[in-house]
Amino acid sequence: MVRGYDLGDFLRKSRLNVGLSQKEVASVLGYKSSQFVSNWERGLSSPPIATFRRLCELYRTSESEMFQIVREIAVKKLEDELKRDFFGESESQEEGTLKAEEPEEAVS
Repeated sequence: MVRGYDLGDFLRKSRLNVGLSQKEVASVLGYKSSQFVSNWERGLSSPPIATFRRLCELYRTSESEMFQIVREIAVKKLEDELKRDFFGESESQEEGTLKAEEPEEAVS
């Protein structure tokens, strides 16, 4: 993640930096419960993509920084899924690298 943050940490620190409660953020975004915001900050779920720009406004944070964090998380998740699907759950490939077998010599 960017600068040692994960998305939940980034969202929580950004919210606290502007002095908003989870309930206030939820209310501004139209949620009836602060549980949504709590779940985002604990990494149990992520905000809808359309909500990120609004969070940038609320938290007075850079859209490019938020985008970079979301992008890195998405790439990491996709990479992990691809490795799992490609190598299989029981495969023990180190760092996801393939070890090619040497072709057998053709006998004439």
